[in-house]
Amino acid sequence: MPPAKKRARSYDPAKTRAAVLAQLAHVREAARGLDPEQLALPTRLGDWTVRDLIAHIGMAATAVHRALELPAPPRQTVTVAEWPSATGPGAADIDDRTRGVTAAYPDLDAYLTDADHRLRVLLDAHPGSRLLETNAGALPLADYLVTRTVELVVHTDDLNAAVPGLDVPYDRQALAAATRLLADALAVKAPGGSTEVRVPPYAVVQCVEGPRHTRGTPPNVVETDPLTWIRLATGRLAWADALAEAKVSASGERADIGGLLPVMS
Repeated sequence: MPPAKKRARSYDPAKTRAAVLAQLAHVREAARGLDPEQLALPTRLGDWTVRDLIAHIGMAATAVHRALELPAPPRQTVTVAEWPSATGPGAADIDDRTRGVTAAYPDLDAYLTDADHRLRVLLDAHPGSRLLETNAGALPLADYLVTRTVELVVHTDDLNAAVPGLDVPYDRQALAAATRLLADALAVKAPGGSTEVRVPPYAVVQCVEGPRHTRGTPPNVVETDPLTWIRLATGRLAWADALAEAKVSASGERADIGGLLPVMS
């Protein structure tokens, strides 16, 4: 008998909206205090500067604007858990858009403030069921908003890494949603029940083909904290380095998931 199909995780639309707006506000507040030298600092994202990175963070909100300007697609073509692995082909276009925003909006605070305002207006005007054509496929607005938590949290982490002492806070709900979505993306990429990946306090998923665990202590367990998981899942941190630095624990012969990472690039 084939294994029972796992039920897709659900997200509370109101909490997701609040999380996206809160994380965007954290970035906006931090960006206000940066001087020209800090804005010119390099980041770990190729040759992007901090200014480019902040412009791109604003694009996490304006992506919703752009998608709503297009006609609604006839049907959903991708699930929210499939979104992370489907984003890679759009990297060149995203780079071009980011550089265009950097050039067009020298006042980053005004840009982020406008992005926040327009996002609130659009979310009030459109139901969560409204389908959007995204670079990864067609998704309902409510699900696409969950993907914005990944963009915002991941790039907030990039920003903190680029500017010493900045310490932009992470909204708890945004961090939770981003962690869960990237964990679910791993389970989609490597379906199975032989390995349990734990990211307390937010996510636990079963993945990897092999003997299925049903009760008691799982024989193959991976455990880490949310930010380490997000860095692993997006290629900011190598699996071998995380193990060497004791940022992740892995026990069992099927617990080496390094070959499955990143799940989003």
